[in-house]
Amino acid sequence: MKILVAVKRVIDYNVKVRVKSDNTDVDLANVKMALNPFCEIAIEEAVRLKEKGVADEVVVVSMGSKACQEQIRTALALGADRGIQVETADGPDSLTVAKLLAKVVEAEQPSLVILGKQAIDSDNNQTGQMLAALLDRPQATFASEVVVEGNCVKVTREIDGGLQTLELDLPAIITTDLRLNEPRYASLPNIMKAKKKPLDVKTPEELGVAVANNITLVKVEPPAQRQAGIKVGSVAELVDKLKNEAKVLS
Repeated sequence: MKILVAVKRVIDYNVKVRVKSDNTDVDLANVKMALNPFCEIAIEEAVRLKEKGVADEVVVVSMGSKACQEQIRTALALGADRGIQVETADGPDSLTVAKLLAKVVEAEQPSLVILGKQAIDSDNNQTGQMLAALLDRPQATFASEVVVEGNCVKVTREIDGGLQTLELDLPAIITTDLRLNEPRYASLPNIMKAKKKPLDVKTPEELGVAVANNITLVKVEPPAQRQAGIKVGSVAELVDKLKNEAKVLS
């Protein structure tokens, strides 16, 4: 059984995001980049399935410039066996990524594709669902538990009303939620070994996909500054302000 895991290069979640002065985009100059946290969870789940003897190989794939090879190597250090980079401009939209992934899936023929439910930069939560539609494969999103049994996979999903368990025929697509697992840290020996693991570079042309961004970024603004609160000297003053300034009391 082969598992394919899609990963994305994003700004490290510990970094305070800055907006460019002209509001055209987020400022990435000298900013620490990292694996998307939900992608780390996807890698961890795939590696655990391999350690249990369920899977034979874990392949990790990422879309972007050569810089994303750093995140692929991180995934290899976490336990993936080999990596694939599809060389595109940074920041392709979800549909383009899904189309490229679909071609990689057709070439690799994995029994299971695992993705993070969303990336912390765009927060779109679209790619996994689009990929399942393009491949016409069963899908389970927001997974908090994954159990492979023969030619089926049981997935417990986190939904608004509680938990839902689905049984999917393999091959299938899964997107991971926060509570699926706790990702491990890459040890120094595994980081060194990752440098020698195979990493193939492909182009959209080789995959037969025309890359076209269907989304136009109009403007980026930082969140509004939170205003400081005020102190009042008495209950009477508080009631007065709630009534006459905040207008929440009549």
